[in-house]
Parts: sequence; structure tokens; C-alpha cells
Amino acid sequence: MSIQRHVTVERVRLKFAAAHMATLGDELEPLHGHNYLVRCRVEGDLTEDRWVIDFSALKGYTRAVCDELDHHFLLQRDSPLLDIEERDASWGVRFGDREYAFPKSDVVALPIANTTAELLAEYIAERVVASLRDGGHGNIQAIHVDVEEMPGQSGGYARTFD
Repeated sequence: MSIQRHVTVERVRLKFAAAHMATLGDELEPLHGHNYLVRCRVEGDLTEDRWVIDFSALKGYTRAVCDELDHHFLLQRDSPLLDIEERDASWGVRFGDREYAFPKSDVVALPIANTTAELLAEYIAERVVASLRDGGHGNIQAIHVDVEEMPGQSGGYARTFD
């Protein structure tokens, strides 16, 4: 018999408001924003204290990433479709005849190819994984992150640990 235990955190300040322009095929969405909600679940063995992880620790790791994204333009820095230029004080983004300049202070340049909910979930998950490792949570075996961009519409990412 295999036993899985997990801890899930969501809602309580695990959210961020951000603007983006995802690509779909060879099209670029208009600039728009969402009030994103994040759900993070980890699976693992019980510690000597008989828990997988303290809720506050997992909330803190997840909230830290949400806070970095909150009230920013999310730039898919690795997009193969956008012509992106990092300037001294701004990011230039070009797609066809559309051109944008965003002040650097308003941008989080993400190492992703598109700002879909699935890739945002992966980015958040991997940041939480790094915090879990730094925090000594060696008992954690898997992570699942969902990013909801509107009620009833979310994308997710899950993986086991090495």
C-alpha cells in the first residue's frame, strides 16, 4: 500500500494582478490584465513533527513569488515571436507593426516563451522548489501549482523531485 500525504495552500494573499500579451499561433493578444489566483500543493513524507510542511512556510514561499509578479507587466523574455530589446531604462517589444516600450520598473522579464497560465504555473513552481530546497525541506517529493486567470479557467504544472 502506497500512502501519499500532501499540503495545499491557496487564496490567502496567494494572488497577483498583472498585465500580459500572450501569443497564440502567429498572433499576439492585445495588452490586458488578470487578477491571478495561485494554488500550491506539495506531497511528501511526514517529518519528525508529523507534518509534510508547515502551512506558513509553504504560503510564504508561494507568496514571495506572487508579490514579485504583482502589479507588473509580465514579459515572456524567451518568446520566439516577439522582437524584444532590453534598453537602459525600458524594455522594447515589437510584433509586426505593433511596438511597445515598458519602463523597466513596471516589468518582470520572465525566462519563459509565453505568458500562458501553464508556463506561469511552472515558473512559480520552480521558484517554490528552490525555496523548499534552500529551506531544507528534503521530505517533499512533488509539487503541483495551478494559476487561475479568471474563475473556472486555470493552467497548471506538476512534477516530482529528483
